This record gives sequence, structure tokens and C-alpha cells, in this order.
Amino acid sequence: MHGFLILDKPAGISSAKAVGEVKRLLACKKIGHGGTLDPLASGILPLAIGEATKAFDYIASAVKQYRFTVTFGEERSTDDAEGNITAATTNLPTREDIIRILPQFIGHVMQMPPVYSALKIDGKRAYARARAGEQVEMTARMVEIFALEMEESCELQVASCMDISPATRNLQHATIAFTFAVTCGKGTYVRSLARDIARSCNSLGYVSMLRRTAVGVFKENKAISLDKLAGLVHNAALFEAWVSIELALDDIPAIDVNALQAGKLRHGQSIGVVIPEGKVMALHQGRIVALAESLHGMLRPVRVFNLD
Repeated sequence: MHGFLILDKPAGISSAKAVGEVKRLLACKKIGHGGTLDPLASGILPLAIGEATKAFDYIASAVKQYRFTVTFGEERSTDDAEGNITAATTNLPTREDIIRILPQFIGHVMQMPPVYSALKIDGKRAYARARAGEQVEMTARMVEIFALEMEESCELQVASCMDISPATRNLQHATIAFTFAVTCGKGTYVRSLARDIARSCNSLGYVSMLRRTAVGVFKENKAISLDKLAGLVHNAALFEAWVSIELALDDIPAIDVNALQAGKLRHGQSIGVVIPEGKVMALHQGRIVALAESLHGMLRPVRVFNLD
């Protein structure tokens, strides 16, 4: 088996645990995943099986889509529902307030990653430092957001702050939730986006629901749940959730090569070609042979695939 499985990860478990379960069900020795989802989040988790693991570097920058709900009125240590309440406010935005500020989050924007993130600081994960009680200083970075829209709102709820500072511990306050859809580039943290949207409305907020609906060509409508996967392990219907390596890389220009050229590429040898310079996917009889670089009339293999 060589290709990608589009897993619909359930909320409540880590990406690593979900991958471990798939590995057990499919008895795969070689499996990897791209774009880790937090335990709180559900949705698309592309799994590379067999030779497809060699292609992950080329799809890591794929555009991603999410649906997420922001609960306004509180801020939490992790910027999501799993964290402790660190601050609260009685200032809640209206739908119009939020719509007014959304355009400032579209395009190239500077974003401060969450303290509880997997980014490394001096070789150690930020979340590990935060859990150890260290003062964590994150560095803002540029991300790209292609589209951001509000979808719906929820009812007001009354909350009581029981685990924050003495000054606000007895504050009774309301919260209100709005749901959004975002299309974004590599490295974007939806938790940070939610926090910043709330602050821009002179309020506070955190992600209370997060679902990834697409990663590049991997779409929600082709995803398979762990429960369904367990019942389809020996069934041809499993391949409804299967994406070939060639399809996953279909944004890369392709070139057909003959058997002799394919053999050379598989052995790491360059071949002469007359094609524009740049990255290409070399195919033989419709199957990927190599991801290669065309330069000065020669095609040099960068990643070789052994699918026989």
C-alpha cells in the first residue's frame, strides 16, 4: 500500500494516538502524518503510507481550511477550551463589531503563536516549558490568511470565574460564541487567530471548537473515521478515502518518461530532457518514479519512489 489515507480524526485524542490506531488496523510498518491536530480538534489528518511518506515535504505547505468557534468573554492559558481561565471581561462584541474587524486578518499578517504550541525554543517544545512553569517568550511571525468569514452565532451563556485571580474570581459574566470559516497557509495557528480577533474587538476569547475541513487536495467529503476504518480494513470501500501519490502532488508539473529513463531515475541518475526548468514529477505508465529538478537540460532525481 502506497498512498494517502484521509483520516477524520475525532476530538479528544492526539494525532499520534490516531496514527497508532490506524497503524494497528492496517498492519503498516511505514506510516506518517502531516499537519498535527490538537486533541481538542477534529477533522482532516492526512496519513502517508509506504512510499507516500517521501512526499510529505512537498505537501506540507498546502492550503488548509478550518471551521472554528470563538467563545468571547474569557481568555484561557492555552487559547482553547482545555486551558484554565486567565482573564474575563463583560465586554462582548456584536456580530457587526466582529465583521468590521475581520478584513484586518486577511492577507499577510503577523501572528504570535500560542505559548502552548509545539514550536521549539532552544531545542525544547514551548508547551513543555510552559507546563514546567517557565516564562515562555514567543516570537511573532508572518502567516497568510486567504479567506475569513463568520458563519453563525450561539446563545449567550452565563459563566463564573472560579480559577483566576482574586480580583475577578467572583465576577459573573456572560459569554457568546461565533463560528468562523478560514482558509490559511502553512504555520497559521487558529488559536492565535481566535485570540487576536477577540482582542481586536476590545474583548477576550478562545477557541471552543476546531475542525479542519481540508488540507490541499485532501477534502472532508472523502475522509474516513476510525470507527468506519475498523470495519473496512479488508473491504474495497476503504479506497474511497484513498488518495494516490500522483493525485496528492497534482499541483507539480508532470513529465512522462520511458522505461529506460525511469530505471536511471530510480538509480539516482540524471537524464537529458527538453522541458522548462523547475520541479517536476516524473511518471512512467501513470505511476510516479521520482520528484525531480530540471536544470540546464538535465532532470535530476530528488526523491525516488519504489512502487513495484
